[in-house]
Amino acid sequence: MSVNGVTSNQAAAAYNYSATENVKADTTENTKAENNSSAADAGAVYEPSKETASAAKPTYKPDTNLINKMKADADARTAQLRSLVEKMMTGQANAYGKANDIWSFLREGNYTVDPATRKQAQADIAEDGYWGVAQTSDRIIDFAKALTGGDPDKIEDMRAAFEKGFKKAGKAWGGDLPDISQRTYDAVMEKFDKMAEEANKNAAAKAPETEDPTK
Repeated sequence: MSVNGVTSNQAAAAYNYSATENVKADTTENTKAENNSSAADAGAVYEPSKETASAAKPTYKPDTNLINKMKADADARTAQLRSLVEKMMTGQANAYGKANDIWSFLREGNYTVDPATRKQAQADIAEDGYWGVAQTSDRIIDFAKALTGGDPDKIEDMRAAFEKGFKKAGKAWGGDLPDISQRTYDAVMEKFDKMAEEANKNAAAKAPETEDPTK
């Protein structure tokens, strides 16, 4: 056998052995990489992003205790106005009766109102008197504003309370109240109307302007 033949055979064998070993090494490395990747995936824990959690809508629960307290407070205030109106209308009617010496209004028996009492009563029910239409209606409206703190949403509640108080005064009086009380009723209702109108204007002024779709 020639030297060249031996050398060629040995070189071929060495080349084949080297290639086989390289394939085995690559296969082993790939297997390890796959095993490590699987282990990493198995140990992974999913955590929701903070952005997703924060985007969830909050849950609102009504404050029952506060609502009940506010309702009780509103009821107490309207009751105060009803009581005030009843007393004021009765007082106005009494003053009117004394000023005009009308026994059916006094309902106190057969006696004559002395001149001094009648004079004072006449002054009280005059146009600018304490029991006159203007002052009496102003006091009722001022009291209603004080009870609500000027809240425009309470105007109709106060109006309803005034109407109930006026009716109770009529029942306590024993019939229809005198003309001065009827005129006071009209004046109060007119002032409630003005309050509501002003409240609507203020609300409209504060409301954001909407763009005209035709433009």
